[in-house]
Amino acid sequence: MFPQQRMRRLRGRLIQPFLKEHHLRKTDLVTPLFIDETADCPTPIPTMPGQYRYPLNAIGAAVLRLQEKGIGAVLLFGIPARKDPEASESYNPAGVIQEAVRIIKSVTPGILVFTDVCACEYTDHGHCGIIGEGPCGMDLQNDPSLELIARIAVSHAQAGTDFLAPSCMLDGMVAVIRQALDDEGFQETGIMSYSTKFASALYGPFREAADSGYRFGDRSTYQIHPGNSREAIRESEIDALEGADILMVKPGMFYLDLVASIRELGLPVAVYQVSGEYAMIKAAATNGWIDERSVVMESLICAKRAGADLIITYYAADAAGWLDEEQ
Repeated sequence: MFPQQRMRRLRGRLIQPFLKEHHLRKTDLVTPLFIDETADCPTPIPTMPGQYRYPLNAIGAAVLRLQEKGIGAVLLFGIPARKDPEASESYNPAGVIQEAVRIIKSVTPGILVFTDVCACEYTDHGHCGIIGEGPCGMDLQNDPSLELIARIAVSHAQAGTDFLAPSCMLDGMVAVIRQALDDEGFQETGIMSYSTKFASALYGPFREAADSGYRFGDRSTYQIHPGNSREAIRESEIDALEGADILMVKPGMFYLDLVASIRELGLPVAVYQVSGEYAMIKAAATNGWIDERSVVMESLICAKRAGADLIITYYAADAAGWLDEEQ
């Protein structure tokens, strides 16, 4: 006798939409944007076809176009005109990110603004804070960098950002930022921590886009080794205890198991589909090896299936259009 449980009965074309377990919505999507203080016009990023560095005078219009497509949130990265060892432009009240936040909030007040809080785009050495001599040579100094990160965070809050997104993977960064925000009266400003960020090979295109490559060493002493899952979960647990409002796993594609685990901590979870993921899909699609739309939408629904509440992706605008076509 044939088994009575025929799973294909639930895959009929009419019943399928009613039984779909996970759904992708525009409100799941966050668009990363690069703002270049030295640019005169939107500048294409060669390693990320379809992505641009925007000048300050074009960022308002760019975000307005995203809002018209139904995208309600952006994550901002700044490229300053001047870099130095102490990242002093990162907390300049008239700095590139601070000005970008003001412009976006004036043009599109309904857009949710996340701002990356780090020093790598602002230091001339490319590391994520203050450097000094360590046991194995020059390296990022944790505690001296915390004061810098808190100062950056407060300057972003003063400009009007909704959520700070510290990405430097410093021990104690969330606690220091939360205290600094509260001391300055920004109790309502949230923190989306890059709480589980791996030392991944998938960040290469981003470093060109954000001009954040490092001059020496690597970031393996402050980002997580790809093989370490218990350490990755502990990082998010600590940030949750320190006051993070949203936790993040970065990158996405190879790390969705961590999204599922960290979701169990009870806080909203974001996943960042990083530049290397975008570039690989784009390159394969350009060569005709894959169907871009199908692969992108599959990657996004898989992030939802793993438990992501937010997906930071360079494909957000495209995905929003494809969702419209599906309705």
